[in-house]
Amino acid sequence: MSFFSSLLPKAWCQPSETATPAPKNEPGLVKSLVAGRTIAAASIADGDSCDFASPYYFALCGLGGILSCGITHTAVVPLDLVKCRIQVDPVKYKSVFHGFKVTLAEDGSRGLAKGWAPTFFGYSAQGLCKFGLYEVFKVWYADLIGEENAFLYRTWLYLGASASAEFFADIALSPMEAAKVRIQTSPGFANTLREAWPKILKEEGVNGFYKSLVPLWMRQIPYTMMKFACFERTVELLYKYVVPKPRSECTKPEQLVVTFAAGYIAGVFCAIVSHPADTVVSKLNQEKGSTAIEAAKKLGFAGLWKGLPPRIVMIGTLTALQWFIYDAFKVAMRMPRPPPPEMPESLKKKLEAQGKI
Repeated sequence: MSFFSSLLPKAWCQPSETATPAPKNEPGLVKSLVAGRTIAAASIADGDSCDFASPYYFALCGLGGILSCGITHTAVVPLDLVKCRIQVDPVKYKSVFHGFKVTLAEDGSRGLAKGWAPTFFGYSAQGLCKFGLYEVFKVWYADLIGEENAFLYRTWLYLGASASAEFFADIALSPMEAAKVRIQTSPGFANTLREAWPKILKEEGVNGFYKSLVPLWMRQIPYTMMKFACFERTVELLYKYVVPKPRSECTKPEQLVVTFAAGYIAGVFCAIVSHPADTVVSKLNQEKGSTAIEAAKKLGFAGLWKGLPPRIVMIGTLTALQWFIYDAFKVAMRMPRPPPPEMPESLKKKLEAQGKI
């Protein structure tokens, strides 16, 4: 039995006292992603809409990811546009406020919305893979290493699951990210996705959509690893040391406040870790024929950190809102939601026998 599924009867699905285990091949049992193993998940509890780790559960997680990433990234397009322009042309766009001033003067208020369409579609696709596959990989890896190891090395579990999910998420994001950056940072190139897409294809071929995939991985994989691992551990610490009562006694709105706070803390670290690669992505998509190394050399060490303050504000807010939307979606859809992890009883007995606890 995996670490995550072993917690299910205790907290995630909260089955009734009289509930009996579901027979094999019935909905209560979810087939593991690992051949030859079965996750002994509890039957759907009263009030829950699905079994944990079922295909429907993972599909809902993906839908929650679409909403959380697509909505939030689109909402901050004006700040993202100014941030990208500071990164690629710091002489013209000297600061956030100056960047907004120049943009409004040249393009008007509509200019601040440039790149909204590729942002929405690109990050919706990314969110589908990021959140949906994270849940899949988290369960799969936990099942592979066993219940006790999944608890002891849970930070590594979060890091591995999030890195795996982001690898595929960036493949989904890259074409739209290329179009977005070209629209935002190359004056006269294109104003809409309909204009940018065929233009990139004609001038650079399919490679034009994926030439920044490697630096995108360099930016997004560390970002997502920090985003998920830091969030998961921060939630755990907040409930342990800050929140005055156990999670089970908190109302849903109170739990969502904790989610938002943990998301913002994770977002600040995410922004710092991924910023240099983000700057390279912006520069790379602006200049045809450039490589990531050439772009980094041209920018210099100081140039790699241009635009960090607005990105901290943007990513901190973005990450907090993403986790809030994602968790609120789970609440609204009556999905099983994991509590902070607890030490398995078998591990407690081993440690007690060794005199370690």
